[in-house]
Amino acid sequence: MHPLLTQSQIDQYQRDGVTVIRGLFKDYVDTLRRGVARNMEAPGPFASDNFKDGETGRFFDDYCNWQRIPEFEEVIRNSPAAEVAADLMQSPTVQLFHDHVLVKEPGTSMATPWHTDGPYYFVKGKQTISFWSPLDPVKDAALRTVAGSHKWEKPVLPMRWVSEEAYFPNADEYMPVPDPDAEGMKVLEWEMEPGDAVAFNFDILHGARGNTSTTPRRAFSLRLVGEDARYTERPGPTSPPFPDHGMEQGQRLREDWFPVLLKR
Repeated sequence: MHPLLTQSQIDQYQRDGVTVIRGLFKDYVDTLRRGVARNMEAPGPFASDNFKDGETGRFFDDYCNWQRIPEFEEVIRNSPAAEVAADLMQSPTVQLFHDHVLVKEPGTSMATPWHTDGPYYFVKGKQTISFWSPLDPVKDAALRTVAGSHKWEKPVLPMRWVSEEAYFPNADEYMPVPDPDAEGMKVLEWEMEPGDAVAFNFDILHGARGNTSTTPRRAFSLRLVGEDARYTERPGPTSPPFPDHGMEQGQRLREDWFPVLLKR
């Protein structure tokens, strides 16, 4: 077990699908801040600004940039994230899926809608993990998660954040997006310092409020998979899309695109 972890955190991750890891990236906060600045100065092909009519501020996100932003690759390969992921997922291997940057500038009113990541991805498996780490102190703009939602019978309908349309045509295969606050669900959220991380399963329902503060809310997310992760077909382009990946149903993710970070 990694020194950053306790058995109770591993048990919580297995039970609730989410836990908080204090100081996971504490030695890499400045590195990640430089990487995010580089990313925002030169966005990648998947970058977007998420806003609706009448919204204030700026909500920037971008993903799959680790191969061109050396700060991200340094963190992915050298931080404790892979070891901690292996312990939490109970997996002998850890493979990179992708990186993701999410920045809410001061006064950004748009919330991150409630959603689960899994249905947007072309990955199936129980051994999955995302680390969401703020690079600024956060209180009201922290990640919010619904404990145990990764074990729901049906996946949550993936939606397009701005247009609020269903992401795929097979909407009947999903449950509608719930309102956890109105429905009295067990919502977990933590005040966080730079370098702390929320660890959560790809199928955990999560979201975040807007950033009404006077400082940015920069966050770095790292998505990793374990031994049982397999490629699965979706009824349309996934997010991220990874065009021309060449994988077939049931295959392990190709290691030349999704490097193995740890093998025990």
